[in-house]
Amino acid sequence: MAEKLGVYICGGCDIGANLDVDGLAEFCAGGKHSSVVAVAKSNPVLCSPEGKAMIEADIKENELDGVVCCACSPRAKWDVFKFGEKVQVERVSLREQCVWSYQEDPAFPGQMEVIAKDYCNMGISKLTNSRIPEPELPEVYKTVMVLGGGFTGMKAALNAAALGYSVMLVEKDENLGGKAATMYKSFPLGAPFSDREQEIGIDALIKDVQANDKIEVITGATLESLAGAPAQYKATVAGKEYEIGAVVMATGWVPGKSEFLAPLGYGSIKNVVTAAEFEAMAKNGGIKTPDGKTPSSVAFIVDTSLLTKDVSYEPCGDVCEAPEDMPCKEEDESECADECETFVYEDKESAKHLAYSSELTSLVALKQANYVRELAPDATAYVIYDHMMVPGINEKYYKEAQDDPGIMLTKGTVTGVEEAGSAVIIKAKDTLLGDDVAISADLVVVPTAIVPTTAADPTMNFVYRQGPAFPDLELFDGFADSNYICFPYETRRTGVYAAGCVRQPMGLGLAEEDAAGAALKAIQCIESANRGVSVHPRSGDLSFPEFNFTRCTQCKRCTEECPFGALDDDEKGTPLPNPTRCRRCGTCMGACPERVISFSNYGINQIGQAIKEVKVPDTLDEGGPRIIVLACENDAYPALDMAAMRGKSWSPYVRFLPVRCLGSVNAIWVADAMSKGVDGVMLLGCKFGDDYQCHFVKGSELCNRRKENIAESLSRLGVEPERVEQYEVSIDMYDQVPAMVDEFVENITTNFGPNPFKGY
Repeated sequence: MAEKLGVYICGGCDIGANLDVDGLAEFCAGGKHSSVVAVAKSNPVLCSPEGKAMIEADIKENELDGVVCCACSPRAKWDVFKFGEKVQVERVSLREQCVWSYQEDPAFPGQMEVIAKDYCNMGISKLTNSRIPEPELPEVYKTVMVLGGGFTGMKAALNAAALGYSVMLVEKDENLGGKAATMYKSFPLGAPFSDREQEIGIDALIKDVQANDKIEVITGATLESLAGAPAQYKATVAGKEYEIGAVVMATGWVPGKSEFLAPLGYGSIKNVVTAAEFEAMAKNGGIKTPDGKTPSSVAFIVDTSLLTKDVSYEPCGDVCEAPEDMPCKEEDESECADECETFVYEDKESAKHLAYSSELTSLVALKQANYVRELAPDATAYVIYDHMMVPGINEKYYKEAQDDPGIMLTKGTVTGVEEAGSAVIIKAKDTLLGDDVAISADLVVVPTAIVPTTAADPTMNFVYRQGPAFPDLELFDGFADSNYICFPYETRRTGVYAAGCVRQPMGLGLAEEDAAGAALKAIQCIESANRGVSVHPRSGDLSFPEFNFTRCTQCKRCTEECPFGALDDDEKGTPLPNPTRCRRCGTCMGACPERVISFSNYGINQIGQAIKEVKVPDTLDEGGPRIIVLACENDAYPALDMAAMRGKSWSPYVRFLPVRCLGSVNAIWVADAMSKGVDGVMLLGCKFGDDYQCHFVKGSELCNRRKENIAESLSRLGVEPERVEQYEVSIDMYDQVPAMVDEFVENITTNFGPNPFKGY
């Protein structure tokens, strides 16, 4: 623990103009923490060279092991207030959370000084209950495994090898190339972006991989198991065990079952083919109808309206109706994603499915329409679409197709596909001209469904307590993504990074970028483990969960609730930590009813003691209510900073405490607050649910579940459960957060009054 502290009060950024900074320094030196505060000073501008030099001199002269900087938000000047590995630093936000956001209450004027003193005491308390983390430095394996030898996988392997890392490339087929090897050409991958199509160069790519002495290629094999943790993985491939540092998963996709395309005539009309079948025709040198004739017209259907209608569904036992070889789930729910749409069974009684479009369907249709112009130059290509999505530079490719007299593009809602002799009639409404149309074509092409391999198969075969597959993939319709907003490439398993169509539908250009990004993340993972620090989102964090196993009751909550499978357990149910799997969110700490899990610099006792530092008046008439706000440091806390910077203010009766994630909030903190007489506890965290934004995926959701248990406990004590509420906040809601805070305070004071434990 930090035992000899220096406390420094900044006078800049309006702080000195509104607070007696010298008096505040005297308060810290002579107050309740005087035994640990060796130095307490003010400075006009603490972040100036002179201010920093003053602190550094005091550290040397007084052998300080902790510094409390009472100035701006910990999110500002973080690079300035660093004083070596042996000195801990705690930041107290007097600027954003006291001066800039202060809201005077005529009933109790002069609250700014009270706020400042509370925050100073809280900061000192937090530092005296913090230790410098001592990271584990494991023996590190530095080989990068790339799973999948298609276009994305080979690009990832070459990227990692170019940076000096050994690579093991594993491909389940006998040959490299994947789906890209089955393609005739690609839509544009580079300037001028208006060319009809470009060669993929897959053969040259295969040669580059095979010629690289940093890359070991294993074909005709799969990953049978992956045990251990990042930088210490033991991977079993073809019966042999390999030592692996991190994994790039580029396993791609499999085609969905064609039964879904029945409303578009596939399976019942011979001249209706899928995009994959049409691609194979072009690859083999010609475009033909099933009877071997060159078509005079080819229609590409991009509209998916007919695919949203109900279709029959019969539970099949071993294999569902949706993607190829997808095992039935307990709820008989299946997903399949397509170049243009993803289908999701909502329940086992009906087969309603949700279709949505992506740019890939539009671009594939344009590409294949150009195949018609190249391989059957006398034919006309029709593209019937609901949404033509060609974002960014791909607009040029669309414009080129528009200008081609042999390609007709029309918006329309397809209402039917019928056979008429050797031709196929496509009926559509809501066209650009407003009229219903009927288009006759010799050949009709419908989309091929892209189903990520992870939707149908564990793929990674983890030897983890939480099972062999990625969890909760239904959130992403089977795609192995984790946080699509902030952290692309990451999966729910630290050390495994997804790239290409296993992550989301994409073309080769985006897949190449994905390959580079995932390879870099894999390398970052290895190098972070080598230094004992976290990879993400808390990059560089030296701490990790510490367990007091003598008090562990083997309840298994921590092992079950960890969003990232960081904890295994033994035969008795005792947690087995894996530090390099851990993302330092603290969800395990929040889950533990016995409070046996903490971090050296973030723990149950640390936050509990900080809460107790808030001066709570014995009655509301003596100084108003007191509200504790536990704010997630990822979205809610930055939103508060942004609000203060924009001149927003809030009630002077709230005290904010940043937490790593709402998932780390332990019920004892609420109990501590209530027993002290705090009138309400506000939990500000990220959005959760289908559109979640939690950096740790499940933190806010788990906190919301635990709040129900807290409510029951409060009710038994005779305290209204409504005194504890959780709010979902995204970082861009800075203009709304102050009102949320004020409304909560108003609700507590008006509808509930003082905490019944106040004054005890």
